Amino acid sequence: MNFTQGEVIYIDKPYRMSSFGALAHIRYLVSRKIGVKRVKMGHAGTLDPLATGVLILCTGKMTKEIERMQYHTKEYTATLQLGATTASYDKEHTVNMTYPTQHITRQLIDDTLPQFLGDIQQVPPQYSAVKVAGERAYRMKRNGEEVKLAAKTVHIDEIEVTSFDQQLMQLSIRVVCGKGTYIRSLARDIGRALGSGAYLTALRRTRLGEVSIEHCIQMDDFPAWLAQQDIEDIKKKKKLKKNISNETVTI
Repeated sequence: MNFTQGEVIYIDKPYRMSSFGALAHIRYLVSRKIGVKRVKMGHAGTLDPLATGVLILCTGKMTKEIERMQYHTKEYTATLQLGATTASYDKEHTVNMTYPTQHITRQLIDDTLPQFLGDIQQVPPQYSAVKVAGERAYRMKRNGEEVKLAAKTVHIDEIEVTSFDQQLMQLSIRVVCGKGTYIRSLARDIGRALGSGAYLTALRRTRLGEVSIEHCIQMDDFPAWLAQQDIEDIKKKKKLKKNISNETVTI
């Protein structure tokens, strides 16, 4: 492997860690391993801190591929709590409203979900990294500022129910979608379409393009994985030091 020249690393991002936090940790370990101050690294497709799953990291010249990778199809598994909402549409904030759920049945859910297939209009969460006049929306919200986000077109290829607990009003779904889709916003919109409310209690990205969760390295396992790699950066550095040493002796 040559991290300076360019490599692609697949990480299973853990719960409550930001995508940048995961990148920073991996970059530190790689940089220390190959003996540089800071290896060039970026990530394709941001995951919320409360989400887990596939996070692709690119180093060196492979960072040029990030934009292309972000357009790849993504697959998620998500669990929605029906009958309530939060300001962030997930567990980051406490419940701010409750709604009736007595009318929600599996049949109603099955009849409702198809309306979210194909190209749909979706308003991003106010607590998101979307920029408004150069400022991140979530920062504006946390500062108590008013945030107005426009709807945008996103594409959903597949959406299916994987389980539904009618007693707890918890709905689990699998979603295959395109770039820019917010599953938190999808949860909000599904709740509204059901004549109730909904927010995410769990979210996992199981695939990004051809990379599935089975290809990913657990964060805790990364140091051991890194130690097993045959790294060209280190070989070149040792060779350079040897050449310099030999030239010094010759002089």
